[in-house]
Amino acid sequence: MLSLRTEVTDGSTVTDFLPAERERGVTIQSAAITFHWPPLPEKSDVQPAAQKGSKPLLTPPSRHHTINLIDTPGHADFTFEVVRSLRILDGAVCILDGVAGVEAQTEKVWYQAAQYKISKLIYVNKLDRDGAEFARTVREVASRLSVWPAVCQIPWFEGGKGRFCGVGDVVHLRAYRWPEGADGKQVETVPIDDPRIADTPLVEEMKKARVALVELLTNHDEVLVEKFFEVGEHLDVPADDIIASLRRCVLNQETRVVPIYGGASFQNIGVQPLLDAIVQLLPNPKEVQDPEISLGRTVGTLTQLLGGNLQTQETQSAPHKGPRSKKMSNQRRSLAVIGNLEACALAFKVVHDSRRGALVYVRVYSGSIRRGASLYNTNLQVTEPAQRLLRMYASDSVDIPSLDAGQIGVIPGLKHARTGDTLISYIGANPKTGPPPPLNSLQLRPIEVPPAVFFSSIESNSLAEEKAVKSAISLLIREDPSLQLSEDEESGQILLSGMGEFHLEIAADRLIKDLKAKASVGKIEIAYREALLHPSQPETALFNREITGKKEKAGCTAAVSPLADSDVDEDSLGDFDSTISEHGNQITVSISGPKDPSRDMEAWHGKLPSHLSVQSIHVALRNGALAALGRGIQYSFPFTNVHVSIHIDPRTQIFGSDTSPPALSSAAREATKAALRNAAQGGSAIMEHVMNVTVSTDEASLGAVVTDLSSERGGHVLSLEDAAATPSDVSEDLPVIDLRKVYAPRDPFESGTGLADDQEQAMANNSNRQRTIQARVPLGEMIGYLKHLRSITGGRGSFVMSADRFERVVGQREKILQKELRGY
Repeated sequence: MLSLRTEVTDGSTVTDFLPAERERGVTIQSAAITFHWPPLPEKSDVQPAAQKGSKPLLTPPSRHHTINLIDTPGHADFTFEVVRSLRILDGAVCILDGVAGVEAQTEKVWYQAAQYKISKLIYVNKLDRDGAEFARTVREVASRLSVWPAVCQIPWFEGGKGRFCGVGDVVHLRAYRWPEGADGKQVETVPIDDPRIADTPLVEEMKKARVALVELLTNHDEVLVEKFFEVGEHLDVPADDIIASLRRCVLNQETRVVPIYGGASFQNIGVQPLLDAIVQLLPNPKEVQDPEISLGRTVGTLTQLLGGNLQTQETQSAPHKGPRSKKMSNQRRSLAVIGNLEACALAFKVVHDSRRGALVYVRVYSGSIRRGASLYNTNLQVTEPAQRLLRMYASDSVDIPSLDAGQIGVIPGLKHARTGDTLISYIGANPKTGPPPPLNSLQLRPIEVPPAVFFSSIESNSLAEEKAVKSAISLLIREDPSLQLSEDEESGQILLSGMGEFHLEIAADRLIKDLKAKASVGKIEIAYREALLHPSQPETALFNREITGKKEKAGCTAAVSPLADSDVDEDSLGDFDSTISEHGNQITVSISGPKDPSRDMEAWHGKLPSHLSVQSIHVALRNGALAALGRGIQYSFPFTNVHVSIHIDPRTQIFGSDTSPPALSSAAREATKAALRNAAQGGSAIMEHVMNVTVSTDEASLGAVVTDLSSERGGHVLSLEDAAATPSDVSEDLPVIDLRKVYAPRDPFESGTGLADDQEQAMANNSNRQRTIQARVPLGEMIGYLKHLRSITGGRGSFVMSADRFERVVGQREKILQKELRGY
């Protein structure tokens, strides 16, 4: 199927199949490909031809492993593509640029993977390029990622400083050489006693690396300590024992030991040893952390559920009266229900294909999904048939009869499934109502969608095209939930929000070129907010209208104030009160009716009309308040940092059957709007998103970058750090790695003498050392920053940013922004 070698440089990469990816030479969306290593015989099922003819160096050829590989983007704007892939992976290979080293985005993705407890290997690529430094990259791995680098390979340069021709295998004490100009399939294995390398610095460095590797592993693995005492010498420890120790350390992430390999993928140097390491060191699906699930309010693991050891809310609330046999009978019935669960899977990606429709990518966690099976979506409470099952090879596919536990595949034609939905197959499930409780509420841990930070307007070319444009945008959002759609109430303008400028640029490009939407894209807009400066007086509203022939009537009283001035003590809330925080605001709802002798009214004691409950009243009033907060009074931006207090007296503001939840929501909206108008008479403030920005640049460009951030963009520089000396995003519970205890082979192109023995001094004497700048900058000032940063750093600068919080716009910037908003 995949019969040609493909290249990133000429835009023919198999996993970068979108036109926008090939045009720009970058990965935009994650792509899945399944292959075997070692490769299956030629006559077997379809497999990537890049692997045909290749031979494993270490893996026994009698065992063929199935690898589901997902290629993820490296650009910061497409972080969500990485997050949803990490959610379903068992292991990861972190590919570093041997020239750039550990970059800012690398750190961000590394710690995202750590949150999901994913075992990792590191592959240092591009060692054939000028300026590549394997040793510096190893030290950066230790300092910036806060792990112990286990150097398993060292680079091999012909004649010591010539062409990068292969790698030295520290584990097996041998070298691998790839012929110049070949396709990389043929690899020559060179023993360390071969006359060509026996007396070279390569062999000497390999022995040093072997000693350092064994020392590192014995510090974290007691089993290898015993093996070492049996042989007595570092070089005599069997390679199989070292591989087993590496695997134990990789699976036990508390050791923080990460194996490091090297190569040059453009020349296919180092690919086969890396694939061998993936098979040998990374976990199989049975060795990873047990998937988290929820059944209503009950939280546990999938293994607990399948074993009948998870006490669901239904079983906990069941009566315990009667004989013991009755309890056992209930348990048997519960196990019988669980026993009919055929499969449980998570939909982690949806792609729209012009020929095949919606392609839903799933990871199966238990059981097996068969072709034709009915899948119940526990998030949406709908059943859909899996009419076909596909195994993907990037944009190509092969039909398969089933998807087993641990596998990744595609189910085409599902109309409703979204990213993060749980799909289950159940024997005898009702097509309409699905499986019986509690399995109908079974949900795997969802995929969190980061908030959007950039906005752009989308306008259809004509009114007749508006429906088609909205439909195309809906397809785009189903593919990428980090895109969000909203509509301005007054202007009717469609707003598309995303993770960054490049993200929105690609989304607009796909909308117009791929989905054929006849629309134009406006300029990027920033999401500002409005905040109150003063509290309001209580405002009472009475909603009294006839809707579709039915009288609707309800009332309530609302007051608003700046959130910082009105902290709510939840312990002081009454039995019928509640408070929630949402979108940066806090809403407190109170239902009470004290005794009022002047009006001859007794105190209210909880009596409500039969069609209303306390919970339904709270939800309706909160929804009304949220609707009012969605549009500001002076600038039309949504409100933030506002506390809304809503009070309702059921004796005078609930009118029997005339009061419905929609009527209560309308009353709360009117009362909250009136209170906001009252408070806004004293003025309101414009709030802007302030971002945490991490900029990586070389020493020579440091001054220009700092000046630009602090003076030109109104930012506040928090710290300046050596990029390879201080971790910039390490959790407080992870101690900093002592670089003096980290082994890194000497780089043959490193200038000076003695620097390999003092890494910190080597970095200080390196005029091109990387520096990291931590700053807080208004989001509006970050538009176009990447192009500007590349301009002032000669293309060597990069940055990542994450949302911090909303802060008030002050000074000259407030006057300029107010003028822009008012248009005069």
